[in-house]
Amino acid sequence: MKYILIFIFTIISLSLKSQVTHTVFLDDLNMKTFSEGIPSISVKQNGGGDSIRIHRKIYKRGVGVQSLSVLTLLLNQHAKSFRAEVGPDDRANGNNTYDFIVMADRSILFQSGPMKVGDEAKNIDVDLRKCKRLGLIVLVKDERGQQAMGNWADARVEMFGNAVPINIPNDDKRFILTPKEKRTPRINSPKVFGATPGNPIFYYIAVSGLRPIHYKTSILPEGLNLDAKTGIISGNILKKGNYKVLLQVANALGNYSQTVTFKIGDTISLTPPIGWNGWNSWAKEIDQSKVIASANAMVKMGLRDHGWNYVNIDDAWQGIRGGIWNAIQPNEKFPAFKNMVDNIHKLGMRVGLYSTPWITSYAGFVGGSSPFSNGFYPDSIKNNKRAFRNIGSYRFEEQDAKQMAVWGVDYLKYDWRIELKSAERMSEALKRSGRDIHFSISNSAPFAQVNDWIRMTNSHRTGPDIRDSWTSLYLCAFNINKWSPYGGPGHWNDPDMMIVGNVTTGSNLHPTRLTPDEQYSHVSIFSLLATPILIGCPIEQLDAFTLNLLTNDEVIEINQDPLGKPAKLMSDENGIQVYLKSLENGDFAIGIFNTANWGQNPQSFIRWGDEKPLEYTLDISKLGLKGKYSIRDVWRQKIISKSANSISLKINHHGVQFLRVSKNDGKANAT
Repeated sequence: MKYILIFIFTIISLSLKSQVTHTVFLDDLNMKTFSEGIPSISVKQNGGGDSIRIHRKIYKRGVGVQSLSVLTLLLNQHAKSFRAEVGPDDRANGNNTYDFIVMADRSILFQSGPMKVGDEAKNIDVDLRKCKRLGLIVLVKDERGQQAMGNWADARVEMFGNAVPINIPNDDKRFILTPKEKRTPRINSPKVFGATPGNPIFYYIAVSGLRPIHYKTSILPEGLNLDAKTGIISGNILKKGNYKVLLQVANALGNYSQTVTFKIGDTISLTPPIGWNGWNSWAKEIDQSKVIASANAMVKMGLRDHGWNYVNIDDAWQGIRGGIWNAIQPNEKFPAFKNMVDNIHKLGMRVGLYSTPWITSYAGFVGGSSPFSNGFYPDSIKNNKRAFRNIGSYRFEEQDAKQMAVWGVDYLKYDWRIELKSAERMSEALKRSGRDIHFSISNSAPFAQVNDWIRMTNSHRTGPDIRDSWTSLYLCAFNINKWSPYGGPGHWNDPDMMIVGNVTTGSNLHPTRLTPDEQYSHVSIFSLLATPILIGCPIEQLDAFTLNLLTNDEVIEINQDPLGKPAKLMSDENGIQVYLKSLENGDFAIGIFNTANWGQNPQSFIRWGDEKPLEYTLDISKLGLKGKYSIRDVWRQKIISKSANSISLKINHHGVQFLRVSKNDGKANAT
């Protein structure tokens, strides 16, 4: 009897203990890791970095968000309630309307309805018992300008026991689709290359397969030379024209040939840039050793030989002005800058840099203009960098362009709130520098001036900085259809860097929050849209799954197709989007994406964990393609139908079926 009473007492004690609650304020959590939106979020501040104010009331606690915001929290039935006061910040854009929504396990528990700046805050007090996943959404309608700010003031969750909200896990099983790389040689470098008459040409013959590789070519145009040991073609061509060169490579297991056309004229960057950018890997912690390690890792892991050839240094390399032209010089983290560039070139890869026409960069380093004629960058500017995010009275585009050309820089990311005059000045300075330097402007180029970006730049950012979430990926890549007709050789639409591998977007270095299916969709849509594909993670940290994503030569080939025509959205029905891309040889690439009607209802913003695949029948005739086609699965590198005009497919949640179709001539061979 004694032991039975002890057992009953223990059960009662544990039950009572489990009913004890404690309050968790959202601003005590690392809220950046819970955010699915694009702009960063703020704790104990509004989205602009000031105090939280709703209807003239100041709140000391809460979370401030910008634009469309999606916050997701895993509760696992350990929460009792959620409480907050919500409304637009008093300093938000008065043209917008805001709708605050609280959801749990697909059910809407609270919806504010349209709110305007100046409205009284609305109180939230909802029961979360038995709820597994919580979603906090802010929808912004008729958004204009920068100040779209909503507030979750005094937001807190009452939790049972010692539980706290955590991130929804990204624990879906990783699955590798691409077959193991063949050991026979394959050329993976672009089939077309643009250069300006007289400017240096640098072309690496990227070859996958067993080493060593032996390189040779047909007779090269006058002025070009092949280094038969490295596979690098260099020199210059003085006369305009199209020069075809047959590339031939061999190893112990076979040989391979491919023709490249050197187009010497007024247009460079005839295929989208493909490589690596350091910001989402290291942010301001970038230094020379990390850049060199990344370049070496691109070689060691085989990325270079699958065509990845840019090593781009983002913000935080800049020191003070100096040198022959009083141009920006490297800071102390880059003690041997020119030597570093030369060594990366010797590996067969190109080098990119970052700058801005502002007085100070986003990260607080010297920019391309100054209030002082000598470009002086005193502590008064450095310590108050936000106040100097503007164009100074004195500008240094010519000096900086000349310095970059002498160093051997191949790519410039120019980053600010884009306006026409600064873009035009730097565009002209680069053209006069004596070197072909890819000119990329960032971020959020105004669409109204798209014809100017085509004329002046080689790639233009179509939106804000990307984050590692489906919301961000969808808005940056699946939502830029209006830009598609304006992308092409020499002027590419740029939805920002890739968000695979380990990234720092929004917080410390962490594995991407995209599910495996979302990552396949990510790489597929970038390939179809013919956008730059710049890896944004530490190369030396790539795991087998991510490396497999990045080394499928058939996927890369579609991105690098010489026709350079972005895919067109052909249909968007019942949660399925279908894209069609024309290819130079007459084939077509087709992407079929399960977007699950993202954005069409509040439930679609959250990953609930119970999503199912969709069945879809592709009718090729509805895409305007007549007759029967050989259909090839690009990710699996496998023909799935020798002759068909329709095919039934299963597409996972936020996943993709990526196909290449060829007009059937009776010669297709299954692999």
